[in-house]
Amino acid sequence: MTDERNAAQYAAAIAEARQRLIGFAEGCSEEDWSISPLDGDPRSVGVVVDHVAHAYEYIGDWLRQILAGQVIEVSSDIVDRFNADHAKQAEQLGQPTRAQAIDHLNRSGDAIISLIAGLDKAQLDADEGRVRLFAQISIRHADNHRADIEAALGHPA
Repeated sequence: MTDERNAAQYAAAIAEARQRLIGFAEGCSEEDWSISPLDGDPRSVGVVVDHVAHAYEYIGDWLRQILAGQVIEVSSDIVDRFNADHAKQAEQLGQPTRAQAIDHLNRSGDAIISLIAGLDKAQLDADEGRVRLFAQISIRHADNHRADIEAALGHPA
């Protein structure tokens, strides 16, 4: 079954997933914010939350390039490099505060939500459906990280 949501529905779903992550971040204890609860992932909760905001930025860049008719290359290696660069930057600059991460989520989330909300069906289907796929990823990404962290911390889902 294909996902045939329209742009407004995608934008609303991204906003809802982002808000669930923000709600989690706001309720996270200071101790939990600073630990690395995910097996095999050295990033703290704060860095992972900020990572979602960072991902909204690079996904938004890809969307703008596709919509401008450019051919883009996206692979797991490219995503892994972006994520490693973000983690390294966080290591060098220090973990983002809760306020910084939430502000970043709001700014980058607003930008991608606005971008997607303004698309028509042909634009969503651009590049063999990649725009639609990136909208879906933008929803799942926030929810998946939140759910993984909640489970690792023993918080109810």
